[in-house]
Amino acid sequence: MRTEETSIPGVVRVGLQVQPHGDGWFKENFHREKLAELGMVVVQHNVAYFEDAGIVRGIHAEPWDKYLSPSSGRVFAAIVDLRDNDTFGRVETFELGPSDALYVPRGVGNSFCTVAPHTTYNFLVNEHWSPERVAVDLFDPELAIEWPVRELKYTERDAANPSLAALREQRA
Repeated sequence: MRTEETSIPGVVRVGLQVQPHGDGWFKENFHREKLAELGMVVVQHNVAYFEDAGIVRGIHAEPWDKYLSPSSGRVFAAIVDLRDNDTFGRVETFELGPSDALYVPRGVGNSFCTVAPHTTYNFLVNEHWSPERVAVDLFDPELAIEWPVRELKYTERDAANPSLAALREQRA
């Protein structure tokens, strides 16, 4: 497991060793002690499967830390700092495959777009689900996220998220 700090404090890119074998591959996606070193004690493991490329979810900042990693396919992840700090609104993007993971601390917005069909997306969290969250518009011009797929599919709820400026104004 290799870790690399990003420009958003607390967000860590993780390189996972994928070991090919005659039938496919193997990876250690979860190791309690290694994740504890990042400050995360896992309470729940979620798996989402997406049949098509271009499915987008987010941008959500939940009240838990997340450890994200696809086990098949690829995702484009857009991470936005939504915490009240000097890096509020900072965006960093990543393309993730089975040998990649991201650690995203609570309060940091995370979103993803499937860039390959038949993508399976795993995320581990350190708190059980609750409806609390902060969300921001996927297409906010201030964030200027360049989604890699032309035709995107997203939920009505995500389409109704406020702009970063509106979120900033709510907090003022």
